[in-house]
Amino acid sequence: MNKKNLTERLADFGFPMLEAAEEADANLTLADLVKSHDLRLWEGFPVVLAFSAEAGKFDYKKSETKLSGNPDHLYFGLLAAMSLALYRALGLKFSWAAKLYAMLNAEGKRQFGNYLHAFKSGDDLRLQHRVMSVQRLKATFNNYFRKREANLRDSYEEWKGFGLEQALSQVFSPKQKELFLKRLKNEKLTKTESEYFSRAVKKKAAALANSELHHLAQKVVK
Repeated sequence: MNKKNLTERLADFGFPMLEAAEEADANLTLADLVKSHDLRLWEGFPVVLAFSAEAGKFDYKKSETKLSGNPDHLYFGLLAAMSLALYRALGLKFSWAAKLYAMLNAEGKRQFGNYLHAFKSGDDLRLQHRVMSVQRLKATFNNYFRKREANLRDSYEEWKGFGLEQALSQVFSPKQKELFLKRLKNEKLTKTESEYFSRAVKKKAAALANSELHHLAQKVVK
């Protein structure tokens, strides 16, 4: 594993130590984060995991297959458990969190409660023989969220000036547009809203994000 290449890829997943040149493989990036055994990089694991899972790019089993050796498999489960504990301590509710917890290895599940207690008490936490600062972990993750929210606000303000409100109305119903914008601005959805978003809005958004469809649509409207 080339550490320079890894730090370049991290920018694609919300942890911009360096600018990334192209889109990276989320599962490979998370596996390489584990294999680095670098505490500075491990502090970004919750950021990369959340970014990847929210974008639908993370697959726990696929990441595991890219790890070799028992220590790395163990650390992967512990880092995932630590990340879930951090999200819980910060009051963040991700739709994929429960499924991820169910896939953790036995040690990850056993340590989850200890990690959650550490985040709430402010004590440092241990991943086997490695000690990590909960304050640094919180600061790294909160910094990511502040930047993400600022970027979303800036993007939304720019969109108003380009008539995209009208374009959204051509694609989404009023309720669908409301949920689309709430998700864009990282606002919390109710259970009913989340289910409707996954059932209807997300599918339309995925179609809009398809680069080939976008290319064809540009040809059609000329």
